[in-house]
Amino acid sequence: MVKVIRAHQPGGPEVLQLEDIDLPAPGPGEVQLRHHAIGVNYIDVYRRTGAYPAEFPFVPGHEGAGEVIAVGEGVKEFQPGDRVAYVGALGGYSEARNISAASLVHLPKSFSYATGAVMMLKGLTAQYLLRRTFRVKKGHRVLVHAGAGGVGQLLCQWASALGAKVTATVGSQEKAEIAHHAGAKHVILYREEDFVQRVREITKGRLCDVVYDGVGAATFPASLDCLAPFGMFVSFGSASGPVPAFDLALLAQKGSLYATRPSLFTHIADRRVYEDMTEDLERAIKRGHLNLDVAASFPLEEAAKVHAALEARQTVGSIVLTP
Repeated sequence: MVKVIRAHQPGGPEVLQLEDIDLPAPGPGEVQLRHHAIGVNYIDVYRRTGAYPAEFPFVPGHEGAGEVIAVGEGVKEFQPGDRVAYVGALGGYSEARNISAASLVHLPKSFSYATGAVMMLKGLTAQYLLRRTFRVKKGHRVLVHAGAGGVGQLLCQWASALGAKVTATVGSQEKAEIAHHAGAKHVILYREEDFVQRVREITKGRLCDVVYDGVGAATFPASLDCLAPFGMFVSFGSASGPVPAFDLALLAQKGSLYATRPSLFTHIADRRVYEDMTEDLERAIKRGHLNLDVAASFPLEEAAKVHAALEARQTVGSIVLTP
């Protein structure tokens, strides 16, 4: 028997229940691992509420790190005792789980389990946004919404390390300091300032080459007004609700803009690409371009409390659950 957090129906944080379940032996191509740390992400909220489809009942969580305790038939890349991390199928909020070996990567000895648990989903999200969706280079003007959030801080750090001129939006002075520390040269308090006007002032009218938006409805379509001609609007989350449907002609009116809604899971579907992205991420961490310190750690049984704080935007940085 292992302890898991399970949701039997869509709803608020209260639907997350601590339960005991039987864990079968790993099947062909699977690995069984014991979690040492579990990453918490906003996608977990989307799954719980039903905003993103999931088959109930289910165990939330797409990201974690731990130790291999058994391998299924045909698995040759991993063996019991290996330190591993993953981003993959639901099932992370658990003491132990079975998962496809294709979802795992070896965790470097120099990385803690907590780092492994938060680097995969958020770190690889930052990687594909900055290195694959729009390849940020020195001199690019970048706007990051929610710059004090888990992904937001990584975007500010990495984009700054790549030589970009980073502006971030945040909701409080406390979060402004966090975004500044992460590498944002300019920070806009969006509750007190018109972020479009401030972007115009900061860039002296040149606007931005790319906008990274994990907020959604609350920042659209104003984000388009922050982009220079041929700039790219990258929507990768919807913490305030999804971006509403819009007329594609709006992109022409705003300056022949590009708009995209990429997904991490599409990028990592190819194992070779997954490995290349992870290696690039690990290099950035080792070079000091990314700081993946865990902001807070909570026991697994407090998952509902963590979700409530996450939805209330009371959290900053990366959070882990520990079995």
